Amino acid sequence: MLIRVRKSWEMPERLVTAEELVMNRRHLLRGAGALAIAGALAGCDNGSQTSQNGGAGGIQTSATPDPTASMYPFKRNPAYVVTDRAMTPETIVASYNNYYEFGVEKDDPIRNADRLPIRPWEISFEGMVEKSFKTDFDTLIKAMPLEERVYRHRCVETWAFVAPWSGFSMKALVDYAKPTPDAKYVVMKTWMNADVAPAQNMVWVPWPYTEGLTVDEARNELAFMVTGMYGKPLPKQNGAPLRLVTPWKYGFKSTKGIQRFIFTDQRPKTYWMALGPDEYGFWANVNPQVPHPRWSQATEEILGTGERVPTQLYNGYGAQVASLYTNLADERLFM
Repeated sequence: MLIRVRKSWEMPERLVTAEELVMNRRHLLRGAGALAIAGALAGCDNGSQTSQNGGAGGIQTSATPDPTASMYPFKRNPAYVVTDRAMTPETIVASYNNYYEFGVEKDDPIRNADRLPIRPWEISFEGMVEKSFKTDFDTLIKAMPLEERVYRHRCVETWAFVAPWSGFSMKALVDYAKPTPDAKYVVMKTWMNADVAPAQNMVWVPWPYTEGLTVDEARNELAFMVTGMYGKPLPKQNGAPLRLVTPWKYGFKSTKGIQRFIFTDQRPKTYWMALGPDEYGFWANVNPQVPHPRWSQATEEILGTGERVPTQLYNGYGAQVASLYTNLADERLFM
């Protein structure tokens, strides 16, 4: 009798996102030609290697030590905890993920993201700021007030988890950037490196991944710039070295691998808005009463438990964020 031993990062079948949901999102990527990602990545070496970086800066081996590792863990902020759900195991959060630069399957990021060089990592502040400038991640993190927060995370595919994120408030980052009073939005753009992400060679897909918030949203107390999780530096497959977490919005708003912050008075056209304008809007706030055009958002599955529970408005964070949207009655706030 052949007994298959499941690898530590593999998800049991009962936790796998329903096929119809995954295929619905893949349909958009297939229409853009992005399913060639899987074949392109399959031809790459999965082992450690030295990689010449096209947009993330420099040459790095996957074994390069993280100079910020000794800074962790950060002190947990007791104002941001989750009391009604248990913490999701780290192995699940690290291995069940969407990061389409590396493939369309949930385990593609953990298999493929290690190729991405993240030292040095240049970050630019552009547009409507007092003065455009660039810095590197290791300088930025030392200038920020660091802490750990525990947040719910809700994917538009209706799965959810609870994780401890390390980082700093996005308000601190906005203050660091010094936008002008006329700036209304902050646009985030991720890295470009087609050597490690062959999907980025497909010009009909709107690379780099682009997302945005209003400056008011970015200054909200919940918006969090993440540099680590579970008391350690952020893994590459989860968006290292710098990503956003907006726990009241669907997960695709929480941009990974950010390199550019652009302040503007024009609302940006984001990655998913470009791929599926009838299905994904700018705001993407969580609402159980507003279904995705092809599936319900009324419930969510908590990864690691097999339990399906009712979805909460704003993912349970309405007290902190609902006031941001009181004067936007004509906007498509929830999808």
